[in-house]
Amino acid sequence: MVETRYGKAINQALHDALAADPSVILFGEDVGEAGGPFKATRGLQEAFGAERVRDTPISEAAIAGMAVGAALSGLKPVAEIMFMDFVTLAMDQLVNQAAKARFMFGGRNSVPMVLRTPHGGGLSAGPQHSQCLEAWLAHIPGLKVVCPATPADAYGLLRAAIDDPDPVVVVENKALYALKGEIDDSPAAVPIGRARIARPGRDATVVTYGAALHTALQAADALAGDGVDVEVIDLRSLQPWDEAAVLASLSRTHRLVVLHEAVEAFGIGAEIAARMADVGFDELDAPIVRVGAPFMPVPFAGALEKAYLPAAADVVAAVRRTLE
Repeated sequence: MVETRYGKAINQALHDALAADPSVILFGEDVGEAGGPFKATRGLQEAFGAERVRDTPISEAAIAGMAVGAALSGLKPVAEIMFMDFVTLAMDQLVNQAAKARFMFGGRNSVPMVLRTPHGGGLSAGPQHSQCLEAWLAHIPGLKVVCPATPADAYGLLRAAIDDPDPVVVVENKALYALKGEIDDSPAAVPIGRARIARPGRDATVVTYGAALHTALQAADALAGDGVDVEVIDLRSLQPWDEAAVLASLSRTHRLVVLHEAVEAFGIGAEIAARMADVGFDELDAPIVRVGAPFMPVPFAGALEKAYLPAAADVVAAVRRTLE
């Protein structure tokens, strides 16, 4: 095992994929010479050349459209949208083209493309550069969506996404790029659709993903001081999501809290809560509680943004509510 940063793990995954398969290409705004806005692609153009690691104009629609076309022609493009907020400009290419191609062509063609994009707050980037829009994409049949929370999963899920025959959106939280964590000396792909138990427990389950995982673990540590043993499930994959793992945890703890940084209303948590209220109803000893951001744009001011983002204290309060 070696310690590395989240952003470096992404860089290593891209480097290894480019080295292993000549059909893998990388492009996006500033990914080449500048090494990407968060330096996750630093050194890749120097190592593999400008033909395979290309800077593009500031046109998200063109980036996504080029990725669809390249994938249909036999390449494995990894495209980057600099901020998730601007996936809004590429929705036709993602929703109507990439996600529908296999269905439209009767299963004879696939779109093996990856779209990398950072979401989330904590950096005072304002309401147009901090949104968490993963629920939009998870709603679309034909798209897969993953959201790694650790350096090991940043590597493993990205490698799995590049190997996948269908379009995968890899969502990375901006606040995690500097996060340090252990990764195998010879890391491997992490299967898409499989959650992991980040912390075992017996009294309540907290299901989460991305940067919110670390908020959940802080809350679990705080609750442990009062004798409350919380199990934390890191989804890792949002579409498909590991329903069996969540249900198994619920069957052990009989209480469920769902946490995400995205706006609470109509989010990933709503889907999980609805599904567990159905298939897991007999296991529930208390109502399911969701924790997410309020229904408003992300504030720019640091103090307001801190108040806006779900905190460990909010998770502690939610768990206590399920125990009452």
